[in-house]
Amino acid sequence: MRMRRVEHHRYLFPLLCAGLAVILAAGAAAVGSRQPAAVAGTGHIHSHTGGAAVLAAPASAADRAVRLQALLGQHSVLAADLMRSRIRGDDSFAQAANAALGGNTDAMATLVGELFGTAAADTFRPMWSKHIVALFAYAGAVADKDDAARGRAHEDLVRLENDLARFFAGASHGRLPRDAALGAVAMHVGHLTRQADAYATRDYATADRLYREGFQHTYDLGLTLADALLPAHDRAVLQTPIWRLRSQLGKVLAEHAVLVEDVTRAAVTNTADFDAAADMINGNTTDLAAAVDTLFGAPTARRFQSLWASHVELLVAYAGATAAGKPDRRHEARADLRTFERRMADVLAPATGGRVPPAELSAALQAHDQMLLGHADAYAARDYKSAQDIADDTYEHMFELARRLADGFGATVAARLPQGGAQTGYGGLAGHH
Repeated sequence: MRMRRVEHHRYLFPLLCAGLAVILAAGAAAVGSRQPAAVAGTGHIHSHTGGAAVLAAPASAADRAVRLQALLGQHSVLAADLMRSRIRGDDSFAQAANAALGGNTDAMATLVGELFGTAAADTFRPMWSKHIVALFAYAGAVADKDDAARGRAHEDLVRLENDLARFFAGASHGRLPRDAALGAVAMHVGHLTRQADAYATRDYATADRLYREGFQHTYDLGLTLADALLPAHDRAVLQTPIWRLRSQLGKVLAEHAVLVEDVTRAAVTNTADFDAAADMINGNTTDLAAAVDTLFGAPTARRFQSLWASHVELLVAYAGATAAGKPDRRHEARADLRTFERRMADVLAPATGGRVPPAELSAALQAHDQMLLGHADAYAARDYKSAQDIADDTYEHMFELARRLADGFGATVAARLPQGGAQTGYGGLAGHH
């Protein structure tokens, strides 16, 4: 699939105001009351008056492990989005990304507290917040072309890498060597700083490659940490076929949501990074098709890839039509998405052996599409807070869908996953044909 640039008027972004630096200096975790991606133990979404979806607290080791992966992956993309908005001088979007990072930090600290107690959470929270502040400072220095400030921010990041590595190694009681923890944290920071450097020089292909690699690395880091930090009697669940399938489907589906939102933002604003963003989502579509190939064979994978690629095209077309003020094209895209949802359900439902009916799958896909269309609408209206809230809900929904699909496919199908250790995602799906 190759997506063409959507033609419409470019928006003008405001300069970043000084007030955001004050907000960040107070600690990203203090900003915003909305709860981010918290993967449920029960699988039910509970609404509250803020309009967001808050998922029930995890009830098992399996849920905690997926939740840790989800939160770390989300942190990576939100941090990259924040850094890019600082480089663009896009104040409103930066504040929305910063608020979401605050909620993500709250959720991560809560999970640390569940695993290791309040004292550990109280140690982790300010350390992680300082990590975010240093990343923002680095992006600001890159934007200002201030080499001295960039060097100071990098020194802060190196110091915080060591602090975080000591924290994770200590929490593992020797199961995670400090050098291994430091290498993993340093790679995470390297992905973020190098993508910012590339983005500032308009090398969008490199920036987006690192953006995607950063998400994948931090998501997999969640599994490495879970394997080291969970009690011994809980770690065995991480090697069960259904859990591995749930984890890996969550990874590629959540990445799909993140990358669709990224490319539709570029479509709405008609920015120069559209082609690179399209390449990212194309790569994710290939990985999803590879997953279907691994599980069900090439014929099903080919049907899946064709439908899924057209699905992405329709979402981008809707975003472009929204920005261009063309309601007829918006309506056409919506109608075509309904057709996609039914046809894709007909492809996937037989693979569940009747455990997930086509109507249920179609409804889940429709909910997914409705959220992505709502995100495009909010972003086009420059309501970045609402856009980010919808993005959080969409991210959560992908893990619910992954759980439902994994359970529906069953242990026999799940056992087709390649085997591996924690550092390789116990095999994983991407790239296997």
